[in-house]
Amino acid sequence: MAVKGSWLCCALCAAMVCVSLVSAASADSFGTGGNAFDIDFVSISGATNPTSGYGIVNNDYRMGALEITNDQWAKFQAELGVPVTGDPSSAYDADSYWTGTNVPTNRVSWYEAAQFVNWLNTSTNHHVAYKFTGTQGTSGYTLDTWSAAEADNGTNLYRHKDAMYYMPTEDEWVKAAYWNGTSLQTYSNASPGDLVSGVPDPTKWNYQPSAGSAPWDVGNGVEELNGTYDMMGNVWEWMESPASDASYGADSDRGLRAGAYNFDVSTLASSYRFVTYPRYDLNSFGFRVASEVPEPCSLALLSLGGLALLRRRRK
Repeated sequence: MAVKGSWLCCALCAAMVCVSLVSAASADSFGTGGNAFDIDFVSISGATNPTSGYGIVNNDYRMGALEITNDQWAKFQAELGVPVTGDPSSAYDADSYWTGTNVPTNRVSWYEAAQFVNWLNTSTNHHVAYKFTGTQGTSGYTLDTWSAAEADNGTNLYRHKDAMYYMPTEDEWVKAAYWNGTSLQTYSNASPGDLVSGVPDPTKWNYQPSAGSAPWDVGNGVEELNGTYDMMGNVWEWMESPASDASYGADSDRGLRAGAYNFDVSTLASSYRFVTYPRYDLNSFGFRVASEVPEPCSLALLSLGGLALLRRRRK
């Protein structure tokens, strides 16, 4: 009875911790040993929405607080154990141009980002988000689409309905960046004091005419409206959804948002979108990850191990 009571006490404590974390920022852990890393998420509510245009998302979800870094990308590659490659070959033919450990990973095509996200899912016992056919690690590995029965909401043919982690759709990204609960702001600043003459300050967001003309370490700017960083500037970020093709073609144009270190202030606005082929992998192209909100019971189980992680961080 002592053992059973002890287990029950731990489970109840875990559940209590879990309840306190549901609406707060949280970190999910991935990888093993020297390849372990965390991704920090902030919660985005589906309670209020714009009445038209981008940013309408009726469900709660989580958005990565930071862009994915070179360090996280390298650890993913090491854990995956096979090359991140496939068809078309041009989507996989470039390594990061900006090589700092904590700068956003760059020269990333949409297809490469999709393989990263799929590994986040499979390494944590979730369903893959994106359907590839062929053998991973070979040149024939090719993006396909899900059936309506498998697709998220029955309509998003790129994302599987049971995936935990994914690239954000344009609506999910825009809402996390610009929605203040009442309206879509022009910029993602948390307070009017973050603006200079009505536009963002290049010392707080990385865009031209910033001094460096290169991406900076993620989180180096200021905290934004909903707890994120660098949803204005630093690098362009891939959107999961097709830019306009309702058929969800594998090579259909995708949107990118955020602007970048080498683009001017006009690209930071909520009205601006950049559209291109998903196979392109330019120096200023990166991404961030979004997530479903974990079930409370899952958080309760994870928090038992998470308490040890918190203790290590506090030392």
